[in-house]
Amino acid sequence: MLSKSLQILRSKGYKVYTEPYRLNIVGYRSRFIGSNRFDDEIHVFYRNDNHKWVYHMFKATTDPGQYWLDNPMHPQGTAFLKKGQYVDAYSIGLHRGIYHALIQTKPVVVIRNYERKGLFKWFESGTKDIGNFGINIHRARKQGTTQVIDDFSAGCLVFANADDFNGFLKLSEHHRKKYGNKFTVTLVDFRDERRRILRQVAWGTVLATGGIMLLNRLN
Repeated sequence: MLSKSLQILRSKGYKVYTEPYRLNIVGYRSRFIGSNRFDDEIHVFYRNDNHKWVYHMFKATTDPGQYWLDNPMHPQGTAFLKKGQYVDAYSIGLHRGIYHALIQTKPVVVIRNYERKGLFKWFESGTKDIGNFGINIHRARKQGTTQVIDDFSAGCLVFANADDFNGFLKLSEHHRKKYGNKFTVTLVDFRDERRRILRQVAWGTVLATGGIMLLNRLN
């Protein structure tokens, strides 16, 4: 998975940090379209003191739970973080003033839409909004693994397992000691990547079959 993540980030011109223990934090939005499940992933990778890559994958959600879809706090609808890279947009701080997490400290882009009805077919459809919305990275329950999102996320990236989150926070603390309290967070849509790969395959087929000559004639 490391090589795939590096390929995705570099193909998009995103930053990849290679300094020891400087974290690359990537949320992967899954291909599944149903709401209220922890069916996404947060990947964290970095080089250690021996310049070897260390890679972690955590079960999570990058989407709001059904409670906030049914009860949006914003008149234009509940927020979905838009895919992209948000450089130095996060810091360690208090989530809702209760416990330490990664909190949003610079503007991010979200998509709002009332018409979700629990199905996430097109994450990019809706109203784009830019600002500070508290799209944090935190855990669900204090202990154990949470199975259903419900009101644990109103658009935040949320760890399903408390121990996973605690381990992530320790890595974040180590990063902060070495590089300061700024973190870059990237969100990738798995389905978007699949479409990109299919386009590359289709274009490769056109080239392989001489279709490029036909295109040139049409132009």
